[in-house]
Amino acid sequence: MRGEYKVPGGKLVAADVVLDGGLMVSAAISGDFFLEPDEALARINAALVGQPAAAKVAQLAAAIGDALDPDDTLVGFTVEAVAIAVRRALGHATGWQDHEFELIHHGPQLPVLHVALDQVLAEELAAGRRGPTLRFWEWVDPAVVIGSFQSLRNEVDPDGAARHGVTVVRRISGGGAMFMEAGNCITFSLVVPGSLVDGLTFEQSYAFLDDWVLGALADVGVKAAYAGLNDIASPAGKLAGAAQKRLADGTVLHHVTMAYDIDADKMLEVLRIGREKLSDKGTVSAKKRVDPVRSQTGLARSEVIEAFKAHFRARYKTTDSALLPSEMARAEELVKTKFGTQEWRTRVP
Repeated sequence: MRGEYKVPGGKLVAADVVLDGGLMVSAAISGDFFLEPDEALARINAALVGQPAAAKVAQLAAAIGDALDPDDTLVGFTVEAVAIAVRRALGHATGWQDHEFELIHHGPQLPVLHVALDQVLAEELAAGRRGPTLRFWEWVDPAVVIGSFQSLRNEVDPDGAARHGVTVVRRISGGGAMFMEAGNCITFSLVVPGSLVDGLTFEQSYAFLDDWVLGALADVGVKAAYAGLNDIASPAGKLAGAAQKRLADGTVLHHVTMAYDIDADKMLEVLRIGREKLSDKGTVSAKKRVDPVRSQTGLARSEVIEAFKAHFRARYKTTDSALLPSEMARAEELVKTKFGTQEWRTRVP
């Protein structure tokens, strides 16, 4: 059995394994990584022999680490990367090419309906009624979408929000606040099975699920990289932030909001961005943290989105899809019973 894992920003690791009686009796690791000395590869392979087929990433990585000599040097990959490739070979983990993704780009919806749809599509995937899905958002009404655990009064200035007609919506994922006006940012949600991120830490899964985004940005002339836990940045400044929620069965909701043409003055009247957060980002001005994609590409927002869709389609098996009436009905129900209620919006006052 064979499995592969491409380290985000690193190298490809492939694992060919043979099982007998629930144990690995042969293992051969290969790839375009760098490893010194040559004999270290034999130590990695030997460490996998005798490991159970049900071994988790941590167990496999520990066995490999114990077998390596102190001077063995791995460049472009890690022992965890080897373990993930092995897990994929054994059928416990999946790769991008193991799935066919559905792509949805619906007409404008209320921001509160978008956060409800995120939950609905994650539940539909978990129930086996829909495949992995990439969904781009469109909206008209301005809003601030805050993270599941953020304090409403600490994040949003009610006077500024009222002055600019901005509603406040709370999503089910963590992370920070999103200031959203029609046309000022690009937002998309990715719903995938837990098997796609099997063995990855939460931190690793952010970069892994957004690796295609860096490629799409390169297509439109923006050189970008992951920064910190969940930010995507260019040399000119921050471009985007990501957030995640994992359902009980492991299904992952991952979404990204990317600055396109932010009105920084208005944003600062609506959001309360504390000094502690600014210092953590290495800047004294929130304006400097928001670097619009428009200024770096010269493209219309719609053109950037189309380029992103084209990149995703070229990279992964993708079919165009649409929201089902039953999904819309469920989302509208959740707006009434959860996301549109004062109780949910103020659950962290």
